[in-house]
Amino acid sequence: MSIRLRLTLLYTLILALTLLLFGAALYTVQAQGTLNALKEDLSRSGENTVQMVLRFYRDAPMVPPEPPPGEDHRPPLQDLSTEPAFQQLREREIVRVLNAEGALIATPFAAASEALPLSAEGLEALRNQEIWWESASWEETRLLIYNRPVMVADELIFIVQTARPLTEREASLRTLSRTLLIAGVLTTVIAFGIGWALAGAALRPIHRITQTAQAIGRESDFSRRVDYVGPDDEIGRLAKTFNAMLVRLEEAYRTVSETLNLQRDFVADVSHELRTPLTTIRGNLALLRRTPPLPEAERGEILADAEVESERMTRLVNNLLLLARADAGPSLKKVPVAVTQVMVEACRQARQLDRQREIVEHIFKDVTILGDRDALKQIALILLDNALKHSQGPITVVVRVEDSSALLEVRDVGPGIPPDLLPHVFDRFHRGQANSNTPGFGLGLPIAKTLVEGCNGAIAIESVPGQGSVVRVRFPLWVEPSA
Repeated sequence: MSIRLRLTLLYTLILALTLLLFGAALYTVQAQGTLNALKEDLSRSGENTVQMVLRFYRDAPMVPPEPPPGEDHRPPLQDLSTEPAFQQLREREIVRVLNAEGALIATPFAAASEALPLSAEGLEALRNQEIWWESASWEETRLLIYNRPVMVADELIFIVQTARPLTEREASLRTLSRTLLIAGVLTTVIAFGIGWALAGAALRPIHRITQTAQAIGRESDFSRRVDYVGPDDEIGRLAKTFNAMLVRLEEAYRTVSETLNLQRDFVADVSHELRTPLTTIRGNLALLRRTPPLPEAERGEILADAEVESERMTRLVNNLLLLARADAGPSLKKVPVAVTQVMVEACRQARQLDRQREIVEHIFKDVTILGDRDALKQIALILLDNALKHSQGPITVVVRVEDSSALLEVRDVGPGIPPDLLPHVFDRFHRGQANSNTPGFGLGLPIAKTLVEGCNGAIAIESVPGQGSVVRVRFPLWVEPSA
């Protein structure tokens, strides 16, 4: 069952229950009101009848005088039926006069066979001077009967009954109940249709969200958004949240796609770099197996060539392992490191690589950062080795404090890097304009960048074609905590 149908049914059920309670209350109020009005009318009519009957005796409302013994001056009750005033009672009211035993003694039309019902309980209540109301069927008609006792000297002399048919009241109540039922059903049906339309309008943005989600899942298009125009209610906030989630998903999807592309390029570059030494080694091994054997001098050259290629492949694997460890990041230590000492060691080792090159040091003392000593030395060696490979003049190494940061600079004088290649110097296996005579795999600067970022630093490179390049590395200074 859909949310739209559940909301509509709930709304309709609440309305139906409200109409039912309202109809029941209205019916009860109307039924009780008409009954009270009927009782009040019958009470007035009954009292008038009592006064008329008492006047017939000419001694009402007081107790008649005691007649002499053996005489009764009161006219017989049966003569009341011929009294004109008694016969002129309204036709819609039924009037009866009973004696103390409940027997009919007078009617407006002198029809003694038309006695009104009176229960034994009612007769007992009348003898106790209580007014008694009774509903009964009489000649296939429902009557409301008002029984009024007439007492003289605490003695029940006669009983006046005034009755009126309940036909009109019951017909009116039936009409009212039928009207309420029909109106309630029609109102419920109309309300169901209105509720269905309103629920559809309220849930339309959710339907659009569902369609957008389905389209995104089908097309993998995270650039789509939910088009919502409306108040900032729950559905509006849902649409905004969904759009914000799509923005994050789009960014994550783009990042994953770029990462996968980089990974594919990385694997392709590694395969390319490994293919050359492996092909050379395999070819040299095939030459060594030739029959007749090659001369000793050629065999020595082949073995030397295979050794060089295996060392080259070993360096590549080591660089890849180093890059993988640098990508792990959290494995780097975070301890105070004296930059001055590390840079002096790195410069001394770099001079061993090319004794003809001049390395000028401008290294300030007492520069300490929070990082990994081995990572810092590896960074320095990579930058110095890169400068030795791609320049011919002297190399300048600077270590100083600038803007609360430790600044490391490596300057060279060489051909520089063209502006269009400068943004790619930190891409893996990117070697710029290097030719086959330039050693390396294009992993030095990417490794350095990863290690610098692992130590919470930043690296940048500036280059002017024909003048040389400068690499700047910044690390946050370590401040000794006060005691």
